[in-house]
Amino acid sequence: MANTSRAIVREAIHRRIRRKVKGSSERPRLAVYRSLNHIYAQVVDDQLGKTIVSAATTEKDLRGSTGGNIDAARRIGKAIAERALEKGISSVVFDRGGYLYHGRIKALTDAAREAGLNKNELAAREAEAQTATEEKVEAKAEGKPRKKTKEKQ
Repeated sequence: MANTSRAIVREAIHRRIRRKVKGSSERPRLAVYRSLNHIYAQVVDDQLGKTIVSAATTEKDLRGSTGGNIDAARRIGKAIAERALEKGISSVVFDRGGYLYHGRIKALTDAAREAGLNKNELAAREAEAQTATEEKVEAKAEGKPRKKTKEKQ
């Protein structure tokens, strides 16, 4: 059995993601890093190799009782979106950094979308969810017959 730690596996996943996800000057990359106690986000232009804006729970104005929870991630998501919009960035490519897309990572991105980043992406998701619910309602209204099961003789 391979003797690899969780950090090594995460870094391998991150390298695999970074092969596909590239930030440009018109659509930079929103990179996320989380530790046990803090969460960090930065908007990066990979062509120039520059960080445009950043936010972290280590900053005094964004610090709460703890930086390692979902509320802190929401604060960082909102802050990074506001700072990016001030710099004229309205659309980003999301880089989850090798972490699973749930919990603090998902909370950060959802808060950033609600604060104004990737507005078209949020509208498309809402429209997609609405059409899915309409299809479910139509299917129930039609009263499609259920599949008949074979009875044992």
